[in-house]
This record gives sequence, structure tokens and C-alpha cells, in this order.
Amino acid sequence: MSLRDAPIGYVPITWNNADLFDLAPETAAATVLDEIARLGYAGTQFGRGFPEGAQLRATLADHGLRFAELYSALDAGPDGLAPDAAETAHRDLQRLVDGGGEVLVVAVDGGGERDAWSGRVTDGAPQWKAAAFQGLAELLGELVAAAPDSVRIAFHPHTATWVESPDEVEALAARLPDTGAGLCLDVGHYLVGGGEPARAIRHYGALVTHVHLKDVDASVLARLRSREIDGFGAAVRERIFTELGNGALDLHGVLTTLDAVNYSDWLMVEQDSSWLAPAEAAAVGGRVLRYALRELDR
Repeated sequence: MSLRDAPIGYVPITWNNADLFDLAPETAAATVLDEIARLGYAGTQFGRGFPEGAQLRATLADHGLRFAELYSALDAGPDGLAPDAAETAHRDLQRLVDGGGEVLVVAVDGGGERDAWSGRVTDGAPQWKAAAFQGLAELLGELVAAAPDSVRIAFHPHTATWVESPDEVEALAARLPDTGAGLCLDVGHYLVGGGEPARAIRHYGALVTHVHLKDVDASVLARLRSREIDGFGAAVRERIFTELGNGALDLHGVLTTLDAVNYSDWLMVEQDSSWLAPAEAAAVGGRVLRYALRELDR
């Protein structure tokens, strides 16, 4: 297996944003899955309004799609994970297993104190102490132990949360080898957080077990960092994430580096919001990614 054989999936948030419900009219799950399959994607993340369990398995099978991942956002505060975080994570792991899913993507929930610091953590944002990172790592280890062999656990650093900047990612990543969990590198969020995605891939190598591909509008990012835009939620409304190939992401560099570290797992195209219709944005992302993969051999 090589990067050219990696399955390509699409995250349905472009149709039904799970955080900002008003960004697009809610679209029926069957319609979303029809479009994802029609555009040639191999799988999907669990989306708002999707069925669960056996019904989800059957629905995805009817569309020729795999259940690539379920995203589990855990409540947290300045001192670490909230008391209900473990319950949420284990509940979501069971939902993934019941639906025949492959990867539980764990993240810290956004909003709260860190939203206003999105994209500029180094300006003095409140940050976790070591014990909070250790607590998160221990929960990830518990999830790995509870998961069947067919399921992988990967943590997703995310802007506007307590694990955003390269230093914060490193604080958790240094603890991951002892847990059995991997890193879900969302290259868009890592870029917003001040990192260089290709450099992160080189640094973490095999610890990167799942990838989200999204591009970043450089002008919106600059306005976010200068505080002209007030926080991440407002930046999403300004379409900070744009179609692949249309922003600041060095997609060729990301793919070249993934290839160099022998990555061959899911490539999940994602775009939280778009000025285009959702199916158009998804089509652009798929075409750009497939072209970029072909270019690796030239």
C-alpha cells in the first residue's frame, strides 16, 4: 500500500455544520450520502442527521461507502477534561463500533475561553498544564484498550481548543506512544494554529494515523490573527476554510511528505463552510486532491 492507494473520504460538515446550524439549510442524510458517493469518495465521517447502528451500516452499504470515522468532541476547561469526558468518549466509541466504523477521532470541544485566541495562541492564551495533557492521554489509552482490533483511536488537534498550537500538539503527542493512540493531523487546523503541516508530518511520522485535508484562506486568517475577526466561530462564517488548492496550504508538500513516511490510511477532505454549494465544494476538493496525487509521480 502507498499514498496513491489511500482511501479518500469526505466530511459532511459542508452540508450540515454540527456547530453552526444556520450556515446551510439542513440536508437529509440520504441526499448528503448520495452526493458523496456520486463524487467518487470512498467513505464519510458520521454526520448530523445520519442514522445509527445497523441502519447506518445498511445505508452506507447501499451507497457503496465506508464509515471512515466518528468525531467525538470532549468537554474541557482550563484545568483539563470535564468530568463527563470519559463517558462521552466511550459512548461515541460504542456508536462507532455499532455502525461498523473504523476510526474514532477524538478532540477537545471548541468555544469557551480559547475561541477568542484562535490562530494566535502565542500572544498569551491561557494554556493547559502538564497534568491536563496527561489526563487526556490516559483517556485515549483507555479508549484504545476498549476498542476492537478493527477500530483505531486518533486525536485531532483543533483551533479554538486547548490543543491547537505546535507546542500544545507536541505536549500531547509526546505521550501518545504509551497509549496506542495516533494523531489525526488536520492540516488546516494545524496551519491556523501556527504550524507547518509538512514539517509536522516529517516530525511525527508513523504517529500520524489519520489525516484531514482542508485549505485555509490566508486573508481571513490574517484578519483572525489581527482580531479584526472575533474568534473562530466568526472566522468559519467568513469561510476561513476554503476549497483545496485555493488557499495557503502547501498541498503538494503535505502529500509528498505523507508519501515519504509511507502513509496509506484515510485522506479525509473537509471544509467547514463554503461560498459554493456543498456539492460543488466537495467536487472541487476531490478533483484537486486526485490531481495532486497523480502529480506525485511526475
